[in-house]
Amino acid sequence: MFGWAMRWDAQRLDLDEPETLPGLPTVRGLLRSVQVPEFPGLTLHEVRCKSALNAVPAGSAMPFGHTVNTFRGCSHSCVYCFARGTHEWLELDTGRDFDSQIVVKTNVAEVLRRELARPSWTRGHVALGTNTDPYQRAEGRYRLMPGVISALAASGTPFSVLTKGTLLRRDLPLLAAAAGDVPIGLGVSIAIWDDELHAALEPGAPSPRARLELVRAVTDAGLPCGVFLAPVLPGLTDTREHLERAVGAIADAGATGVTVVPLHLRPGAREWFTGWLTREHPTLLPRYRALYGRGAYVPAEYRAWLARRVAPLLARHGLDRPAGSGARTPGAGLPGDDEASFPAGSLPVPRASPPTVPADTAEQLTLC
Repeated sequence: MFGWAMRWDAQRLDLDEPETLPGLPTVRGLLRSVQVPEFPGLTLHEVRCKSALNAVPAGSAMPFGHTVNTFRGCSHSCVYCFARGTHEWLELDTGRDFDSQIVVKTNVAEVLRRELARPSWTRGHVALGTNTDPYQRAEGRYRLMPGVISALAASGTPFSVLTKGTLLRRDLPLLAAAAGDVPIGLGVSIAIWDDELHAALEPGAPSPRARLELVRAVTDAGLPCGVFLAPVLPGLTDTREHLERAVGAIADAGATGVTVVPLHLRPGAREWFTGWLTREHPTLLPRYRALYGRGAYVPAEYRAWLARRVAPLLARHGLDRPAGSGARTPGAGLPGDDEASFPAGSLPVPRASPPTVPADTAEQLTLC
């Protein structure tokens, strides 16, 4: 009982902690900023948000209409992370600040429940993990996801979760229960299979082996789990040997599908990754200038080359599922590649409509 009380005391917003810092004035709704011993180097900015659901812009190819982000910033510290540019909205830098200044939406589940209860809510697919990871380290302290999952399931809203965080294993019983109420999809992102490269490029993220074990745990729980082999880094992780190792390991872990996605470099991530490349692999700079000289995404020629290289590997391991197998919504491609499918298992698959209830029995089945 004492341990339970201590764990939950750490989440009280009125708790007097010696680590409390002066507030960050650019964050709206800020309650306090803290540094805690279990997360050295991180500053956690606790806020009370006014909204939880974020509408996806009209015309987007994404197969979901809304997202929920429990955090801003991410302690996984992936050098290539496409979401780095979002920290500029807080007047923070897209490098060290993105990795270490984490905004925590402490009331996100409460606000989400209110929004899902509105008569106007149509129960469309809600995606989590599309910006920053909901299962990064701070989730272990704040436990935001159980409330979010419960709110979505109770409202009849299908949802998906994309993560690199092995903390998702904590919520597998809750996710399995939610899957009995609504369609869900689960995705794990794994990009790098060389230990040194992993430590250099994603120093705060769980190891590739740990994420493979997460995939196995998800499928052992009877849930789907698609894997994003992403991002593939030109000249670093696109060799045949690297891809063979990756696809074989993902198949052995029991993934329900795989999508291979090349690196894209949006503003914010572009500068941070290019700085790393200049220091660590300067000989690759001319190739990256050629590939990314016209924008954030690789040319169609590189995508086609990568697809040809990976296709026989996927076929060999039974992961070459057609787009119509539930892994893709018609007209919905991945950013920078309209032809790419979401991996099977990563999106909630709509269920067949329930049978029509005869009018003379409808009243008998009404329970509320």
